[in-house]
Amino acid sequence: MEFKNQANPTHKVHLEVETCCSWSWLKFSFLAVLCCMVLSPAAAYDPLDPTGNITIKWDVMSWTPDGYVAAVTMNNFQMYRQIISPGWTLGWSWQKKEVIWTMVGAQTTEQGDCSKFKAAIPHCCKKTPTVVDLLPGVPYNQQFTNCCKGGVLASWGQDPTASVSAFQVSVGQAGTSNKTVKLPKNFTLLGPGPGYTCGPAKVVPSTVFLTTDRRRKTQALMTWNVTCTYSQFLASKNPSCCVSFSSFYNETIVPCPSCACGCHNKKNCIKSDSKLAHKTGINTPKKDNTPLLQCTHHMCPIRVHWHVKLNYKAYWRVKISITNFNYRMNYTEWTLVAQHPNLNNVTQVFSFDYKPLLPYESINDTGMFYGMKFYNDLLMEAGPSGNVQSEVLLQKDQNTFTFKQGWAFPRRVYFNGDECMLPPPDAYPALPNSAHVNSTSIFKMAASLLLILFSICFSLS
Repeated sequence: MEFKNQANPTHKVHLEVETCCSWSWLKFSFLAVLCCMVLSPAAAYDPLDPTGNITIKWDVMSWTPDGYVAAVTMNNFQMYRQIISPGWTLGWSWQKKEVIWTMVGAQTTEQGDCSKFKAAIPHCCKKTPTVVDLLPGVPYNQQFTNCCKGGVLASWGQDPTASVSAFQVSVGQAGTSNKTVKLPKNFTLLGPGPGYTCGPAKVVPSTVFLTTDRRRKTQALMTWNVTCTYSQFLASKNPSCCVSFSSFYNETIVPCPSCACGCHNKKNCIKSDSKLAHKTGINTPKKDNTPLLQCTHHMCPIRVHWHVKLNYKAYWRVKISITNFNYRMNYTEWTLVAQHPNLNNVTQVFSFDYKPLLPYESINDTGMFYGMKFYNDLLMEAGPSGNVQSEVLLQKDQNTFTFKQGWAFPRRVYFNGDECMLPPPDAYPALPNSAHVNSTSIFKMAASLLLILFSICFSLS
């Protein structure tokens, strides 16, 4: 009877093996999903701007005998990442045999094969059109609202009114109703280089417009949105900027890490004292935006220097300098983002404009610095004028403030939306040896006491 009540040892081992295998498979699945989430470039998540994106909205304004007329609006909802010159490039694929009859406020880069059309020739017959913005100063009859800025878009946090671009497109050989229209697919966006990933077009509630007298509402016949997000990993395998540190309490200047931005341009760089640096035409940009860098150990186009300058009783002061080492590029309406716990109490910014960023409402530790209009909002090419600087006065929080363990230096720094490489934490400027400070102060105190005693003895004698 006792033997019958015992569990089958073979069955027990089998259960243990199954449990072990199930647990191993569960761990493997979890790690695989985690790796995909972390390493996938399409995720394009920015912790300092979690909702930042570029939204492209198509509003069908009217139907035509063989298609529709749409107003296409591009909104840059990124707080600190703009699109600089030579501007955005937008592409997509048609699902049927659509053609573009006309465009206002933009143009396609190629017309394509329109040989089958005899009378009216379309603006573009390509299956995959590529669209760019028009340049400023085009004739009035080619302009559209918010067009013709050369594809340059300001960031939403810096200038919302300049973060919009739009054009009008007349599409033929397409559907002529909400049920027969086929949405374009495979959207691509260059801004101006790679880095953006666009999702599929999705039909959304029709956009509502107000008339000029604001007394009547009209709406689009059909609306669809495309959302594009940015990933620095897709844009470049190397950073595009680096950060150096210094402080008043330590003579050591902590430089940018060596080859912080990759040393692939090391062979083509120019030394600062070279005659080539003053050659005519050196600042002329190339069509492919190939940089021409000044020779440095870090080989970055941009260096941000954070200097802890002064310490007061209730405040402390930081000097921020941005230096351009690229001879072929200047930066219009640049932005600098820093993350530091004391940015929740900025007292004054002297030569830059400043705006706190609150990606998470309960935490105020991130701020955006940018140039003052018509003063220093243009960072010139490498050379004597290729730098901008400012000072920041911050009020201390006595519960958290310290100069120990690199607390006075930023946790993250972004320039024009790309994260910069910081020095390793163990290289940060350190406070002087406290024992040395204490022994010095004790020595001074002892010397003062001896002087007082000698004075007393001398007066008594």
